[in-house]
Amino acid sequence: MKIDWNEKIDAAHECLHKGRLSRRSFVKFLTLAGASIGLVGGPFGRLTRSARAETKSIRFDGWGGTTSEAFRKYAFEPFTKATGIKVVDGEFGDMDTYLTRVKASFPPGGEFNLAHLSGVFDYARYVDLGYATQLDESKIPNLQNVMAAMTAPYRAITDGKLSAVPYDLGQTGIAYNTKHIPKEKADELGAGLLWDKELDKKLGSWGDWRTNIWYGALYTNQNPNDIEDMDAVWDALKAQQGMIKKYWGSGAELMSLLANEEIYATVAWSGRVAHLQEQGHPIGFLAPENCYSWQECIFVLKGTDLRAAEKLLNFMLEPSAAIAVAEGQKYPPSLDPTKVPMPESIQKLPAFDPTGKLEGYLFADPVYWNGHQLEWSEKWDRVKSGA
Repeated sequence: MKIDWNEKIDAAHECLHKGRLSRRSFVKFLTLAGASIGLVGGPFGRLTRSARAETKSIRFDGWGGTTSEAFRKYAFEPFTKATGIKVVDGEFGDMDTYLTRVKASFPPGGEFNLAHLSGVFDYARYVDLGYATQLDESKIPNLQNVMAAMTAPYRAITDGKLSAVPYDLGQTGIAYNTKHIPKEKADELGAGLLWDKELDKKLGSWGDWRTNIWYGALYTNQNPNDIEDMDAVWDALKAQQGMIKKYWGSGAELMSLLANEEIYATVAWSGRVAHLQEQGHPIGFLAPENCYSWQECIFVLKGTDLRAAEKLLNFMLEPSAAIAVAEGQKYPPSLDPTKVPMPESIQKLPAFDPTGKLEGYLFADPVYWNGHQLEWSEKWDRVKSGA
């Protein structure tokens, strides 16, 4: 019988966090787990992080692909030239896998410093796990240019303080091939396009449980932040499962499936759709009512050298850098457009709000979604597999 080491790491971390497991025993456990799942260097190697603290480097983990390319070109490389501090650039495919890696490091957080987290719900669960820091905002003066509508949800979780800075926003809407699906049809069907029987085996979706449940709620005419009939949502997702050609796992895979016309419609990240459109592919973007809107933050993990982190954050929020990154990754920056003039290239991006108030954008309620994570994610895995 195959051992699920990720689950065992999560369980061991929870015991450590609650005081039911000693740090010595936790380290011994990680030695075995690390060897089994290929965590390079093992936990004892991570104990040397404090010894490396004097080196001028800091680690940043992000989403890979075009997003990471934009960060490297317009933020990290210029930052290193300006300060001499090297940014070690890591990548991940989804939030749950990355969190497992963070938990498996020792001390919790280990060599991880900054992470490009998605949604306020991720901020909340990292705070709940004890990974938060307290940033000195006087060392991040460019934070004053960030939309108050984006910082407020984070401050509400950490008593007015911040362990992260909001950096960009986007929407998980619906991408569709305009050669095969008329705009009029997409607009008429809305979320129902993802259940259109004429698109059988030409539909895609992200493997993420939240996104699929969100759209299951929209399809069954429910508020995603207050679902009253979960049976209807599960029934809809089970019916859709047989029509899905592929549950994609990364932005690069999403773009490939659409560009090669392996699928004609799928939930999709607005920035990746903008890249496809720029490349000339016939891809439309639909943001149905109550479209899944989200913002991403750069979270600073406990144990990080805050002086280096705050320098990097302020550099990344400098308008010239933030706008260049936004143009590169195709997601609007967190900067308030009423304070910082935005070029036309930013104003044309999906999810851009010229008012800076984000009124009418529906974001995931962190308490609601985190409270259902265990139950819903486990059931989603069964639905996705067709069980």
